[in-house]
Amino acid sequence: MMTVIEGSVTAAKGFEAAAAAAEIKYKNRTDMALIYSQVPAVAAGTFTTNVVKAAPVLWDQKIVYHSPKAQAVVINSGIANACTGKEGMDYCQDIADKTAQVLGVASDSVLVASTGVIGMQLPIDRMKRGIELLAEGKSDTLDAGDAAAHAIMTTDTVSKQIAVKTMIGGKEVVIGGMCKGSGMIHPNMCTMLSFITTDAAISKELLQEALSDSIVDTYNMISVDGDTSTNDTVLLLANGMAKNPEITEKNEDYAAFKEALDYVNTVLAKKIAGDGEGATALFEVTIVGAKDKAQAVTLAKSVVTSSLVKTAIYGHDANWGRILCAMGYSGADFDPQKVDLFFESAAGKIQIIQDGVALDYSEEEATKILSENEVTALADIKMGSSCATAWGCDLTYDYVKINADYRS
Repeated sequence: MMTVIEGSVTAAKGFEAAAAAAEIKYKNRTDMALIYSQVPAVAAGTFTTNVVKAAPVLWDQKIVYHSPKAQAVVINSGIANACTGKEGMDYCQDIADKTAQVLGVASDSVLVASTGVIGMQLPIDRMKRGIELLAEGKSDTLDAGDAAAHAIMTTDTVSKQIAVKTMIGGKEVVIGGMCKGSGMIHPNMCTMLSFITTDAAISKELLQEALSDSIVDTYNMISVDGDTSTNDTVLLLANGMAKNPEITEKNEDYAAFKEALDYVNTVLAKKIAGDGEGATALFEVTIVGAKDKAQAVTLAKSVVTSSLVKTAIYGHDANWGRILCAMGYSGADFDPQKVDLFFESAAGKIQIIQDGVALDYSEEEATKILSENEVTALADIKMGSSCATAWGCDLTYDYVKINADYRS
């Protein structure tokens, strides 16, 4: 049975973390983080589908796909190291080499990640000093994990962390994670970075399969602004220190691991969506009664990414016509005269339309429901038994303010 526990990337056995202030772009705050496994771990990763890929993405793809083990992840905020040419790629090597030197690990076991402004070069000397500080300060405490989660934030307003435990093969296995993301969020694997650690023993092949499958219904179902970043990265390290029988096939142990991983990724994905730049509400869209999963996904994503729907959610306005319109231009075929639509939140649930026509509902009650900080729109299209859920946020004045001033 899976249980939520305190912590994040240091919750699993054998993982340490640290944060440091290297003054990469920000002053008077930490801006570098380290995740370190006491023993070499197998690694899996998923990455942005944007053709313009940041240097750290290219570096990590090489490590994940071609190195048998990984042991450290170095992350910086403030500068994305994207569109930086050969110099940017060389800095990835410099970071890996410096990390290998201070931690006593192999350079090709060091993963790197960056988030921030595109086009600027990293201040590599300051970063090398930051790596020294990270190595000196690394710890397996929950506080160290929390500090690392804060160090990777850019426009995020809160840190994003989660940890769970479950039983696999008679052993307690822990999965913990942290992520960042608030703007430029529309993953297709957001700027989003996610780092997950586990002490489970699992083959590299199944670890990658589990992660690749997990992101489909988690990170790939969130959107803040429709912009797919150059830096989107999800990394998953498994060091085997739980001593469970190694998972090498899709059996009950794999199912238990996958359930816990899916939970961690869902929680982190929703935290990103709910912390969208300038957002006041997490907006959830669920499509039920679809003929197949693909249809449900297409419809849910179309609604959650609609700027007009997002502004209606900000205004606490039950403007159901915008939702039906977004479904209509999604490209999915359905009968609008069969759609039932509901709004739901902690304040209650209300049906807005039935068979494509507005009911005589209370606008006052609808506004009350839509005034909560988590709001759900549920549409039943009555074509089958498939469903899908997407997450986003409302669109506010502050989104424009934040992004108009982002580089300054």
